[in-house]
Amino acid sequence: MRQIQPRGGWIIVFTFLLAMALSIAPMPGWTEYLRPAWVPMVLVYWCMALPERVGVGVGWLVGLFVDVLQDALLGQHALAFAIVAFLILKLHQRLRVFPLGQQALTVLLLIALAQMLSLWIRGVTGQPPTVWIYLLPALTSALMWPWAFLLMRELRRRFRVA
Repeated sequence: MRQIQPRGGWIIVFTFLLAMALSIAPMPGWTEYLRPAWVPMVLVYWCMALPERVGVGVGWLVGLFVDVLQDALLGQHALAFAIVAFLILKLHQRLRVFPLGQQALTVLLLIALAQMLSLWIRGVTGQPPTVWIYLLPALTSALMWPWAFLLMRELRRRFRVA
């Protein structure tokens, strides 16, 4: 059996950095809750596309970066992203064959789970819980998923990320 040499790791890093930049880009106040959860979307894609390279450890590490970036409790996003990565790794073969609409529904559920975990951690640490509008990023992420998926798939194919 032929071994595939890993290549294109810089594209993976670039997409995560771009997602982090989009997650802190300034937006008008009333649209702040409509911002898609870019970083978990990128994590879901790479866990589906390259489960042997991007997994729970990468989810944890990216989550720690997001915690620092958003001045959140250290480990809050890391735990949520690690759990999302674990679930994607367990289901990646099924998710790959889903049409984009079903994948978007899965993204909605996974990001809602990550948002609820973050909300739970905030509540446990004594921070006041926010309103249910907190789950809107899951909905906007699901709506953006088909375009994000197609764009990242094109990047993966163009730069032969393996």
